Amino acid sequence: MSSRVRITEYLDVDAAREMWCCHVCGRDLISARENYKRGCLVYERDPKEIYPPIFEGNPQVTLTTADGYGVFVEFYCPGCGTMVENELLPPGYPPTHDIELDLDALKRRVLGGDADAELTASSPVTAGAVP
Repeated sequence: MSSRVRITEYLDVDAAREMWCCHVCGRDLISARENYKRGCLVYERDPKEIYPPIFEGNPQVTLTTADGYGVFVEFYCPGCGTMVENELLPPGYPPTHDIELDLDALKRRVLGGDADAELTASSPVTAGAVP
C-alpha cells in the first residue's frame, strides 16, 4: 500500500515520509510541513510575455497588468521540469502559501489503513487557500 496521496494535478504528499513529491517524476520537493513552492525551481516572467497586445500596433489594448503592478511567477519540479503552479504577484511579493495540510490527520487516514478514503477540500485533511 502506497503512502502517497495526490493533492493536485502535479503534487503528491508522501504521508509516511512527510514530503511533497512531484506527481510526474516522483522527486521529493520539500517537507510537507512547509510551502511546496520553496522546493521548486522559480521563474519570474513579465506579464507582457504571456499576454501580448490584442491588436497589432496598439500596445495599449492588452489583458496584462499595468507596468510595474505584477509579475508572473512559475514554479517547476527540479527533477522533470513540469510546471507545478503559477501565480501573478506584485513585484517582490513572496509566493503565496496556497495549500495547508492537516498532515497529522492525513497520516492517520492513510497510514491507518483507510488509503482509499476520498480526500476533499472540505475534509479535515486540506484546509483550503491560505494567503
